[in-house]
Amino acid sequence: VQLVESGGGLVQAGGSLRLSCAASGRTFSSYGMGWFRQAPGKEREFVAAISRNGGSTYYADSVKGRFTISRDNAKNTVYLQMNSLKPEDTAVYYCAADVGGLVKDFGSWGQGTQVTVSS
Repeated sequence: VQLVESGGGLVQAGGSLRLSCAASGRTFSSYGMGWFRQAPGKEREFVAAISRNGGSTYYADSVKGRFTISRDNAKNTVYLQMNSLKPEDTAVYYCAADVGGLVKDFGSWGQGTQVTVSS
């Protein structure tokens, strides 16, 4: 599966961005999907995940209440709405797919999109 992220950019602290991830293929609705991020000098970390039908969502504590993951299976797209952004949210954000249908074995990755939050 091919994943292409978009929507990153530069935003002031307190602002919002919405990331999108478009997936190829006809079986998108069978994939668990997730968002991860990697800040300079740090390891990649989990941000959010969503089940195949969107009925279950999972968040890192650091983004809970500020970020919302959603998906549109008709458009083969998963989104990450990011509100109340903080400078510590600055990172490259990656979309990932678990083609096994769960939200734990993310083997397919996009190229990433940069999010920069200025103070």
